[in-house]
Amino acid sequence: MSQHSEETVRAEVRAWLAENWDPELRLTEWRTLLADSGWGCPTWPREWCGRGLPEPLAEAVREEFERAGAVGVAQGGGTALAAVTLLEHGSDEQKRALLRPILTGEHTWCQLFSEPGSGSDLAGLTTRADRDGDEYVVNGQKVWTTSAHHARYGMLLARTNWDVPKHQGITYFAIEMDQPGVEVRPLRQMNGHASFNEVFFTDARVAAANVIGEVDRGWTVALTTLAHERRMADGLRSLVRGARGEGPIFDEYRRELASVMEPYKWYPQRAGRADLVVKRAQETGRLADPAVRQAVARVLILARTAEWTAKRAKAARVLGRPPGPEGSLGKLAASHVARAAADAHALISGADALLCGPDSPMDGVIAEVLVSVPAVSIAGGTDEIQRNIIGERVLGLPKEPSDAGRPFREVARNVGS
Repeated sequence: MSQHSEETVRAEVRAWLAENWDPELRLTEWRTLLADSGWGCPTWPREWCGRGLPEPLAEAVREEFERAGAVGVAQGGGTALAAVTLLEHGSDEQKRALLRPILTGEHTWCQLFSEPGSGSDLAGLTTRADRDGDEYVVNGQKVWTTSAHHARYGMLLARTNWDVPKHQGITYFAIEMDQPGVEVRPLRQMNGHASFNEVFFTDARVAAANVIGEVDRGWTVALTTLAHERRMADGLRSLVRGARGEGPIFDEYRRELASVMEPYKWYPQRAGRADLVVKRAQETGRLADPAVRQAVARVLILARTAEWTAKRAKAARVLGRPPGPEGSLGKLAASHVARAAADAHALISGADALLCGPDSPMDGVIAEVLVSVPAVSIAGGTDEIQRNIIGERVLGLPKEPSDAGRPFREVARNVGS
């Protein structure tokens, strides 16, 4: 892409912001302007609230927004997961109805994938959707659902065909959450937070027009969502930088951001807090201990190599390549870093690492690390799943023995159908 093209785009963005950006606007009002202009999601197609720009020029647009201190479109599961899935698999009618309210923040979304009886075998789900005229009737249970308690829509995977292999009988729906038959219950975690929910469906209904993609072929659609899910946390972390301005729009934005980030506020501890190990070793005088030094060095080595893998993935996205094995490699690397950091913190703090409250190391942060780190090896696909993906799809190793070719009705399951 020529330098002139980038300069032209930057000039257009600066001119548009100079004419339209006003921190006295209401947040929805401003985001409606963004959706109309296409500058809020510049890589999206022009007909769907975008500008059709390649990623390198989109980065230039983001830099101009940051320079102007302007707020962007709404973020979270709606934009990061639902919208990108709709763009790839949704019908024109679905895009027309659902995309704009995601960008303006009028509609929030949650992800209804995981189930208590399936574990990491997502394709083994048993929530069912049975056709009834122009609707489907949904019965079943989902778990680990972030933001379900205030979501307008859910990205729902449900089984619509029990007589084909498990990957072939799943359908992807956009289901309205505020309806009879949908019950959301918070889940209290051992680290004291309640970031997730379990969701129960009892004769809930979803219009057949809200099937994303094709009936019984929702697995392909789900893979799109999952590919972007592993990048979502990094995108959310970058939002905080844009919440420092003054004016009514920033007051609204900070309230929205607090709600979006609430489920993720313990995620730094889940990741192990590798950034604290050197400081803790120095403060406690344990850096002179050779065992501690080795533990700290291991954390730093793992963290740096994981950072390089993340940069490779980012570079691939800038070049327009689809998500590749870097996602699984990065996910597995994050688990190794988190566990190594937790081990180092335990070695540095000793038995005090188990204490909570004002007299504990770092006001309980270290204790929260120890009880939160196990989650990183489970959420978003277990370490075992990531190793299978890497082994089979990257290294070309033989696949595990499977009953995936049998009709799902005949496959042994943890729960009834």
